[in-house]
Amino acid sequence: MRTTLDDLKARYADGATVVEVVGELLDRIAEWDDPAMFIHLPAGDELLAMAAQVDAMDRSLPLWGVPFVVKDNIDVAGWPTTAACPDFAYVPEEDATVVRLLRAAGAIPLGKTNLDQFATGLVGTRSPHGVARNAVAPGWLPGGSSSGSASAVAAGLACFSLGTDTAGSGRVPAAFQELVGWKPTRGRVSTKGVVPACRSLDCVSVFANSAADAAAVMRVAGAFDPADPWSRAVQGRELDGLRVGVPEELDFSGDPDTPGLFAAAAEKLAGLGAERVPVDLTPFVEAAKLLYEGPWVAARWAAVGDFVAGHPDSVHPVTRGILEASQGWQAAELFKAQDQLRAFARQAEAVWREVDVLLLPTTPCLYRVEEVLQEPLTTNATLGRYTNFMNLLDLCAVALPAGRARGGEVPWGVTLAAPAGRDEGLLRLAARMAGEGFPEPEESRIPVVVCGAHLEGLPLHFQLADRGARLVRRGHTAAHYRMFAMPAGDGFPERPALVADEAGGAAIEVEVWSLEPAAFGDFVAAIPGPLGIGKVTLDDGTELPGFIAEPRATAGAEEITRFGGWKGWMAGRG
Repeated sequence: MRTTLDDLKARYADGATVVEVVGELLDRIAEWDDPAMFIHLPAGDELLAMAAQVDAMDRSLPLWGVPFVVKDNIDVAGWPTTAACPDFAYVPEEDATVVRLLRAAGAIPLGKTNLDQFATGLVGTRSPHGVARNAVAPGWLPGGSSSGSASAVAAGLACFSLGTDTAGSGRVPAAFQELVGWKPTRGRVSTKGVVPACRSLDCVSVFANSAADAAAVMRVAGAFDPADPWSRAVQGRELDGLRVGVPEELDFSGDPDTPGLFAAAAEKLAGLGAERVPVDLTPFVEAAKLLYEGPWVAARWAAVGDFVAGHPDSVHPVTRGILEASQGWQAAELFKAQDQLRAFARQAEAVWREVDVLLLPTTPCLYRVEEVLQEPLTTNATLGRYTNFMNLLDLCAVALPAGRARGGEVPWGVTLAAPAGRDEGLLRLAARMAGEGFPEPEESRIPVVVCGAHLEGLPLHFQLADRGARLVRRGHTAAHYRMFAMPAGDGFPERPALVADEAGGAAIEVEVWSLEPAAFGDFVAAIPGPLGIGKVTLDDGTELPGFIAEPRATAGAEEITRFGGWKGWMAGRG
C-alpha cells in the first residue's frame, strides 16, 4: 500500500506515533523480501531510536515523521556509502546537505537503496547486489540508475525517496513504476555529499506518489548551499502559459503501446486547455548525443577513475567498460563540444519562444530485465533518447504516469520539461494531468525561539540574518524555565542552556524569528549538541520551536535564571 503525505498526516492526527509508523514499515520491508532493494538497512533498534527522536521534535515541521529512503551514492552520517561497489565503501561523518535539510524538517531516513553502480546506467541491472524488483510489474525493468529508490516508494516502503539524475536516472524509474519523478533545475538541490557522476550535470532527484508530495520535498530541499560549488540560488518562475510543445516526429523503437499512450497524454493536456504546438526536437536530440558520444563522458572517469584503475575487478563489467572507454578525450575536443552545445542551446531557444512546456515520452519503449541483460548498451542508449539532453540544456523536468502498456500490465510515463526555475509550475501541471489537488504553500515560514547568542545584536545573530530571518516578536517564556551558562570548551564559547522545570524557574527573555523551511532546516542542522530544537512555551501559552538543552548541558554549568535571560546575565557580570 503506497503512502502519501496526506495519508501520514491523517494517521498522525489520529494519534499514531513515528515509532509506530516506522515499526510498521520495517515489517513491510521484511514481508516484501527483495534482497536487491536495500544496500544498507540499519537494525530495527537503530531506526526505532531515530523515530523516537523525531517523535520528540516539533510536529509543525514541514516533513515531521515522513519516512524516506536514500540512493546509496548520497551520504547519510554513520551509514556506509558504496555507490553499489562494496570495495569503494566509506562511512561519512556528515549527512549530504539534502539529507541534512530533510532530517531537520522532521523526515526520517530508513535505509540506503540499490543503484546502477556509480550511477552509470538507466536500467537498474548493473549492480553486484542484483536487480531491484519492479514493484508494479515484476520481470520488467525497474529503471535506473535509481532503481532501489523507485522500487521502495512504489512498494509502499517509504513516502518518498532520493535518487540522482544526470542523464535520466530520476525519470526512467518513475516511468516504469508509476511514480512522479522530479528532476530539479540543475543546482537547485545541493549535491554536496553525493558521489559524483558528472559534477557539472548531476542533480538530486525525488520519487513520490504525487506531484504535491514532490513539491513538499522541493520546498525543503531546494536551498542554496554555499558549500557546494555547483549550487545556485534558483529564482523560481511560473510557467508563462500553457503552450505545450509536442514533437513532430518521435521514435518509439517499434513499441506497440507507447505511441498510443503518448497520444492520449497529449489529448489530456489539450482537455486542460493547453495549446498544442508542433516542435522540431532536432537540437535537443543532437545535444543529447554529446553526453555519451562526446567528452562529457570523461567526467565520469574524473569522478571515480582513480578507483577503477586501482580496483578493476571490483567494478561491474558493463560499468567498467563504459568508464574505461571514457578516457582519452583531449581538451580541444571538449572546447569544440562546448561550442556545439551552445549552438544547439541557441536553436532550442527558438523553440522556447514558441512554447512553455515540452511533452515528451519518458522512454521510447519498455524492456524486460532479460532483454537488457542480453543487450546492455543498446537498450540503455534507447531509454535515454529523450532524457539525456535535459541537464546539458539546463531544463527542469517532471516525469509522471501515463497509463499502462501490455494489456494493463506494465506502467509507462511521459515527461514535462521547461527551462530552469519552472519546477513548481511543472509539478502543478503534473497534478492537473493526474486529476489531483496541489495545495499552494501556506505561509511557510517557520518560527524559532532564540534565547542566547542568536539574539539580535549578539555574535551569532548573523546565522539567522544570513538566512533571511524576520523578527516576529520579542517577549518571554512561560515562568517554568531555568537558564544555565555552559562553560566554554571544545571550540565553543559560553552558551546558554534553557531547561524546562515545572516545579520552579522563571520567565526568560527570548526573541521569535521566522525562516523559510529550507533555511530553517539549514539553521537547525548546524546546532551542536547538547543543544537542540524542541517546544518552547511562551508567556501567552503559545508553543513554538526553539532552543532547548538536554539535561547533560547543566553539568558544570552556572545557573543564571535570576538574571532573566542571556543579555541580562551578560550585563550583570560587568
